[in-house]
Amino acid sequence: MYAGSSRNVKEISAHRITQAVQELCIEANLSLSDDMKDALLQAQQTESSPLGRSILEKLCRNLEIAENEQIPICQDTGMAVVFLRIGQDVHITDGDLGEAVHEGVRRGYEQGYLRKSVVSDPIIRKNTGDNTPAVIHTEIVPGDTVHITVAPKGFGSENMSRVFMLKPADGEQGVLDAIVRAVREAGPNACPPMVVGVGVGGTFEKCAQLAKEALLLPVNAHSDQEHIRRIEELALEQIRALNIGPAGLGGTTTAFAVHIKTYATHIAGLPVAVNICCHVNRHASREITA
Repeated sequence: MYAGSSRNVKEISAHRITQAVQELCIEANLSLSDDMKDALLQAQQTESSPLGRSILEKLCRNLEIAENEQIPICQDTGMAVVFLRIGQDVHITDGDLGEAVHEGVRRGYEQGYLRKSVVSDPIIRKNTGDNTPAVIHTEIVPGDTVHITVAPKGFGSENMSRVFMLKPADGEQGVLDAIVRAVREAGPNACPPMVVGVGVGGTFEKCAQLAKEALLLPVNAHSDQEHIRRIEELALEQIRALNIGPAGLGGTTTAFAVHIKTYATHIAGLPVAVNICCHVNRHASREITA
């Protein structure tokens, strides 16, 4: 307990965070969550294109091989994006929090034999050799635990992401058009079938983070706001009508889901970000308690 405080502060060692991140990097790269597996299996039954069904069958077989042989689902093992929800009653001991996360990524990518894809400078482009640094998003929340999600993001789909700074008058239709436009222009480059994360509101950077967070939602989740759910459903319907299909070879299974997260925004703006992820929508989570 800190002097002058009536609240019990729980201590969590930075070493535990390093260990958790290390394990999550490997776990996320070797197997998909059950909801994503189910979405792929279901798509095989509903895809109308014979070629599309064949692609989906191969993707499912790839998942089985990766899990059985403990090898990465995809050769692009991504840049590690780490979300930390830290309870306000937690004190991190034995080291720096950021370095603890980076060390976890370093160990995970080395011990998991995962491809190192990060360069230290965006212009000089020398590989760091250990997939660090990670991209870290930290949120302070009530409680006395640390919740960690590791979401490795490959850049085939990341490169297809977009930010639109719309006018308020563009309204729902403008948001819908922006989502469908981003997917149409991405075409086969985002390795469909995809999950489409959308952030609406906030500022330029806030909507982008919301879009990234939207990719973490269960694939069958829907917004509890009726008007937002309507946009999600219309966007998914229009995306499927684009006939991009699995691997971009035609079919109705272009996207499994469109997930939208929103935030308050300025009276003069309507920021919209679209963060696309391929069928390898990887993420794994763990909660650490004192």
